Parts: sequence; C-alpha cells; structure tokens
Amino acid sequence: MPLRIESCPSQFQHQLNERWTQWRESAGEDVAGNTDTLLEDVSLQRAVARSFVGSDFFYRQCCRSPELLPELLQNDYLGLASIDIEQFGDDESLDRELRKLRNRVTAEVIYRDFADQWDIARVCQRLTELAETCIQAALAWHYRQLVNRYGEPRDREGNTQSLIVLGMGKLGARELNLSSDIDLIFAYPEPGETSGENSVDNQKFFQRLGQRLIKSLDAITADGFVFRVDMRLRPYGDSGPLVSHFAALEDYYQTQGREWERYAMVKARPVAGDANAAAELMELLRPFTYRRYIDFSAIDALREMKTLIQRQVRARGLGDNVKLGRGGIREVEFIVQAFQLIRGGREPALRERNLLQLLPLLESGGHLEPGIAQKLADAYQLLRRVEHALQAERDQQTQTLPAEEERRQKLAFALGRDSWEQLWGELTEARAVIEREFDAVIAPPEDIAPPSAAEEWEALWASCDSEPAASEALRTLESAGVEPAHEALDLLAELRVSPVVATLPSASRERLDQFMPLLLAAAAREQQPLLALTRVLPLVRAVLRRSAYLVLINENPPVLKQLLRLCAASPWIAERLARHPILLDELLDPRRLLAPAKASDISDELRRELLRVDPQDLEVQMEALRHFKQSQSLRIAAQEVSGALPLMKVSDSLTWLAEAILQQSLQLAWTQLEEKHGAPAGASREDMRFAIIAYGKLGGLELGHGSDLDLVFVHDADPMQYTGGEASIDNLRFYTRLAQRLIHILQTRTLSGPLYEVDTRLRPSGNSGLLVTSLAAFEKYQRENAWTWEHQALVRARPVAGSRRLCGAFEQLRLELLCQPQDEKKLREEVVVMRDKMRAHLDKSNDQSFDLKQGRGGIVDIEFMVQYAALAWAHKAPSIVRYTDNIRILESLRDAGLMPAHQAGHLIDAYKAYRSEGHRLALQQLPGVVSGDQFTAERKTVQTNWRQLLG
Repeated sequence: MPLRIESCPSQFQHQLNERWTQWRESAGEDVAGNTDTLLEDVSLQRAVARSFVGSDFFYRQCCRSPELLPELLQNDYLGLASIDIEQFGDDESLDRELRKLRNRVTAEVIYRDFADQWDIARVCQRLTELAETCIQAALAWHYRQLVNRYGEPRDREGNTQSLIVLGMGKLGARELNLSSDIDLIFAYPEPGETSGENSVDNQKFFQRLGQRLIKSLDAITADGFVFRVDMRLRPYGDSGPLVSHFAALEDYYQTQGREWERYAMVKARPVAGDANAAAELMELLRPFTYRRYIDFSAIDALREMKTLIQRQVRARGLGDNVKLGRGGIREVEFIVQAFQLIRGGREPALRERNLLQLLPLLESGGHLEPGIAQKLADAYQLLRRVEHALQAERDQQTQTLPAEEERRQKLAFALGRDSWEQLWGELTEARAVIEREFDAVIAPPEDIAPPSAAEEWEALWASCDSEPAASEALRTLESAGVEPAHEALDLLAELRVSPVVATLPSASRERLDQFMPLLLAAAAREQQPLLALTRVLPLVRAVLRRSAYLVLINENPPVLKQLLRLCAASPWIAERLARHPILLDELLDPRRLLAPAKASDISDELRRELLRVDPQDLEVQMEALRHFKQSQSLRIAAQEVSGALPLMKVSDSLTWLAEAILQQSLQLAWTQLEEKHGAPAGASREDMRFAIIAYGKLGGLELGHGSDLDLVFVHDADPMQYTGGEASIDNLRFYTRLAQRLIHILQTRTLSGPLYEVDTRLRPSGNSGLLVTSLAAFEKYQRENAWTWEHQALVRARPVAGSRRLCGAFEQLRLELLCQPQDEKKLREEVVVMRDKMRAHLDKSNDQSFDLKQGRGGIVDIEFMVQYAALAWAHKAPSIVRYTDNIRILESLRDAGLMPAHQAGHLIDAYKAYRSEGHRLALQQLPGVVSGDQFTAERKTVQTNWRQLLG
C-alpha cells in the first residue's frame, strides 16, 4: 500500500513511496499490516512522511530494525533504561550495545521532533540522558576491567579513587545536539597508586581508563559511533595530559586559566564518577569561573570574543551557519554567558547552565528588557530545531543551511513548513532578534579610532591654539572630512584657551585631554563632522566643572557614539543635553533609550520615581517630575530621530508622558491641600470630584516637543459644602486652589525649568470666567453662550486626569453637546469667518514660503474641515465624535459614509505629511515654514476639499 500524504510536496512523493515500499519489504507482512492499521491516523501518516523524507538516517534505522516504526507509532516514549554491564563478555559487546542504543534513541528523537511530539528542550534533554547513560556504562565497564588488571586506584591514605568526568558545553548544559561532539574533561582526586600486584600510579591508571572510555564512545564500527569525543577543553588542550588530579587542575586555572576557559567552565557539570568527589571538584573550580564581585572587567574579553566570532564568520563564509553566523545559536549563548560571568559571583541563580532556564532569570533580574527573554527563547528554539533537522538528514555534524533547492524544500517539509520561503522568513526574523540583542548586550569595541589615529587627534588637540601648527592641523581636519576645517580649528582653539579650561583642576584637565581626541575621532566618522562637533561642544563646556560626566563618556564609548549621532540629528536634543547633563545617563543603555514605552510603562516608571523621594518635600518632588519629563522627552526624541518611533507614535508617547505627569502632579497638589484643609465634602482621593480636561494638541493626541497644555478644570462637588479639615474652606475655593497649585507645579521655573506652559483660556468665558467650573455650569455655558469656535474646540476635548466617574460624565456630556443638530449654513459661514480671521493674523506664508500650520491648504484648514464635519453631522452619526484626534475622526467620517474614502484618505495623507515635517523642523529648532514649492500637491488637495465642503 503506497503512503500518500496530501501535505507532502509532489516532488518528494516518489521518494517517499519508494522508501515506504522498501521498509515494508524489510518488515514483512505482519509488521507492515499492523503498521498500516496504525497509519489510518492522518497525523501519524504526516509524521512518518516527514521523517522518511527529512532523514536518511531515520529511514535506514527503520529498515535495519523494522519493528522500530510501529513501536514509535504505538508509544509516546520508548524509554531509556540504564545499561547492565554484567551482560557483556568483552569490549566489543559493550560497544555494540552502546551503538544500538544510540541509533535507537537518535531515531526516536528525530521522529518525535518531526512529528511535533517533543519540543526542542525535551529533545536535547533526551540526547543528554543518552550521553550520560553511555558514558556511565562505558566508564563502569572499563573501570572494572582495569581494576581486575591493576587493582583499585587509591590515595596515599588508602581511599579508593574515582574518575570524574566533566561534561562541558552542550552536554554540561543538557542541550546536546543530534550529531554533537561531547566535550569532556577527566579528573581524579589525588595522586597515588593502584592496589594490585601489577600496580601502576593513579595517573597512568586513569589515563588508560580515559582512553578506553573515549574509544568505546568515539570509534566508528559497523554499527556506527556513539558520540564523537572532544578533549581539547582540558588544561593545555591537545598538548596537555589527558587526565589531571584536582590540585593540578586548580593550580592551572588559578594561575594560567584564560578568559575563554571561564566561558567553557560556565557549563561544566559532572556527568559520571563519585558524587562527593565531583562536588569537591566543582567547588574548587567555582572561584575561577565566578568572581565574588560584579566582574565588569570581563567586558573587554567579551568584546574581543565578539570580534573573533565575526572575523571567523567572514573568513570561513559562515553566513548561512545557524550556529556561528550572525544572529546564530552562539550569539544567544554568548548573551547569557556574558551576564553569568559578570554577575554570577554575586547572583548564584545565574549559575544555572541551561540557556532556556537562564533567560527568564535574566529578565526577572532586570538584566534583559521585559519581553526579550521570550523573544530570544523563541528564536533560539527555532534555530536549534533547524540545526537538529540539518543533522538528522544524514547523521552529520553540520549547522549550515543547504544551498540546493531540493534539500531546502526537504528541510522545510520535515519541520512542518509549507515552503522554504516560509522557513527562511522565520529564520531571518529570529536571527534579527538575536543579532539586535547581541549587539545591545555586548557593546561594540571602540571602533572610534585606531591607536595611530588617536595619536594624531591627540596632537591636534594639544596644538590647536598654536599658530605654527595650524597648517598641519588643517590638513588633518580636511583629510578626515571635517569641513570647513578652519571653522572646526577655531572652535577647538577657542575652547582650549578659554578661561574655564585654563583654571581647571589637574584631574579635570586630564579628563578633558583624554576626551577631546576621542570626540574628534568620533565626530570625523559622522556624516557631518563639523555639525556634530559644533553641537556637542556646548555640552563639553557645560560639564567642564563637573568632569565626572567626561569620565562617564570616556569609559563608555557607545555613549559618545550615541551622543554625536543624536546631537547631529537634532539641535533640540543637543541643547537639552547641554542644559541638563544629567541626561547623559540615559545614553548608557541604548536598549532602554531607543525602546518605545507604552502608556502604562511611563506612568508606572513615574510612580516609582516619586516613591524614591521625600513625600513631604514638594520642591524635591517637582525636581523629580522635571527630571523624569526631560529624560522621557529625550528618549522619545532619540526614538524619533533614529526611526524607532513613527510620527503618530511620537505624538502618542508625548501625550502619554503629559498625562502621567498631570495625574501625578494632581495627586501632589491634592495631598498638599488635603493636609491643610481636609477633603471637600463628598470627595476623596479615590474620587476627587475634579477632572482635568485637555483641549488642543493634548486633547487631540497630537502633542509635539515643547507644546503648551490647553487645560480646562471641572468639578461636580456641592459648592455650598465645606472641606473637613481644621482650616476648612468651601468646596469651590478648594478646587480653585487645587487648580492653582497644579498650575504652580507645572509652570514654576525651578533650576530645571518648567514642566509645561499651561493655557486655561479655553474655559467658559475665557480669562474672565472661573478657573474651575462645575460640570453643570459648563453644560449651561456650552448650550446657551458658547461661540461656534468653542464648539469646534470641544471636538478635541477629552478628560486626561482626575475622578474616573467625573471623566466619564464629561465624555457623555461632550457627546450630547456635539450631537445637537446644527444649522449647517450658519455653521459653515461662522467656521469660514473664523478661519479667515486666523489666517489674516497668523499666516506667515508669502510668495516664497508656506506656513505648514496656518497657510492656505495647511494643517489648520484640515482641522477646521474636520471640526465642521463633526459638528454638522454628529447628530446623524454619533460615532464620528467618539475620538478627538483628526485622523480617527476622518476615518470615522469615511466609515459612516459621510465622506468619500478617497477624500478622507487624501486629507489624512496630507495631514500626516504636514505634521511629520513639523516634527522634523521642531527638532531642528526651525520655524514651521517651508519653501513655497514644497507640498504643492497636498495644498492643492486640501484647498479643493475646502471648496467642496465649505465653499
């Protein structure tokens, strides 16, 4: 009976049927018939097809032992019993049994993997158990044979000695491959000699024991091999003794152990031998592997290892190697081992050998960003599955993806993918995850300048104020692409001869002299070296008296690289760093700097920051708020210029930041007033009966860098009631003072400047109205006295902080107000009149330039069209005023059938284009005015839509 699997690619169906027929011939009618019955299960058919097509080894083993296949189909696990050495009469019978067991277990692992019955962790665990079983059986057999010949090995006090076998690498970590070498180190406790008549010293006894053990595992016979054994990780490698006693091992690692041997020892685990002696050995080796302090000295070695890895990949053309190539298995291992070596001495939990168990420990310990551990684990497991499938094909040790199309498709089919393209896409994504984290954890070596170049920059800095050396300095700058060179030289000379530099303490001057050549060399690598240099030098001047900041940069080369990149990209960032050098700390961790945060992340982090300061010290709390805003703003700007955040997400992040600060500032203001006056009657911290309503850019989720906050304050407490404290005041006065205190916290110019400028003129009756309005009074004003432009402003209004209950009531009221039927003709006329007035007073456009915001066909025109449409048609489709941002309102108009899809799409595209350019100009500290020949298509589209909608 042929085996036809619909999911099997047609190109492999012939091979599958041919192999199936050959297996049936090997099995005989009874076994084949029984298997046919089992294969009525479609999932088992698929598993057999994948295994027969994907693994020549599995197919051969099934033909050699036909009963293996039905056993696999009938059982979830074939078991792995310990080997009874009493059954063997000679070495050959032992070796034969070991190979038979190895072939059987390997075949089962291949089948379970391709059948999706075992995950990669169980596959590796099973292979590790196989190795341990075989090592222990072979060791026990050969030990007994040698004892019969030489007697038992003993120390000088007559205690019996045992050979300790250390499993290194993947064996030690319980992560063994299908066709893996096993890395071993042999050790025994003490020198001595055996107790028999043909006595030999312990060294010779254990050396012969080790040789026989290796032969039983490694030799290739008619039955194959068990495991290839690699002994090169022992002291002195191939040139060292095969076996060493404990004291010799300890002396070697303490006096001659190299950094790469520490990496190897991280995974060392006893896999055979006396348990007590093994524990003693591991304790002797622990101080070499794990330092008692946080060992940042390992960083240089880690960088060197990274360089060697990349050099090897390039030299050997290993780009398609899933182990050694970029984003490969080794890089995941390296990430984990880096943290183990640096922190394992102080954090014993990090001494765990298994990578998949270590990753969540690293994340919970704060060493990996949230979510990274799972991403790395998923990527690692995919690569390990691919590695196993590659090795399963021919039982060969390989990690290189096939170049041949047929083998690629076989690999994809065996792993349950529809095509090679699908598998390749998953691999590419997984390797990108690993590569990014690898580069983030192990900062690149200081590729700023080679020693000779560094010396050249040192000489230039030392002589930049010297007239005789000027021509040479200019040549150096010009050859490095720093142009105009004379401007750069003038900047450097001005700094060098400045009074502040002349009066620096010697330690600060040394730090500056160390820093400046690094800065010059790094700036020369930027696309616009002079621009980068010009923007960073104000920061240098700002920290000359606080030169610890220069040390931070000198000792963390990635910080300098990031600093130049950000300052070159944005003078706004450069100015913030010069004004607040403490923000340099943000550049230490590029993952944190460039990782976009969610709204909950921002609010949680601010809450934690405020818990660290004295709750009774408002001044300190206000400074903490300002530092938090500055650091978060820097991160958002860095994410924007680096491309990590698109325009819409930049505004979202800035909006979330403002909301978090408003909520915490309100809490601070409430606490102060409540302590003095008590809470208003009917109100509490949980329900203040007070809400902050955001208008304008904050309300429309379109906040930019440096935007003001348009706020309106409402309450719904009884104005005739009083607060409950000793210094009692009426409720209305309490809420007025609450708003005033909140504005004070936001606007006061401390040493760190204000948090935000606040504009409250959009409240009912503007500046002549009450600072805080009751919700009932707000409703009355909106229904009876509000101007059309105030209804337009309400389109973008939303609650952002305060009582959740009151916020919900405001949202309902807003919806009712906006859904009132309107006289569309009158509304249209009033909107046009207001827009014309604004343009006349605010438009900076002329024949050569276009004002992005106020110009004809610009941002405000789109906003007015959106507001008109919302007010005119919300009574027919309330869904169009559910949101407050222009883009989602336009999308809602489209979805409600009130605006053609192409019209809404054109306005959305134009709006995004304008705002993107506006954000870019803001970070360049340039006005929102562009050349008159820019955005001509967008302006024409907006004007056409304006005429269609508003006449």
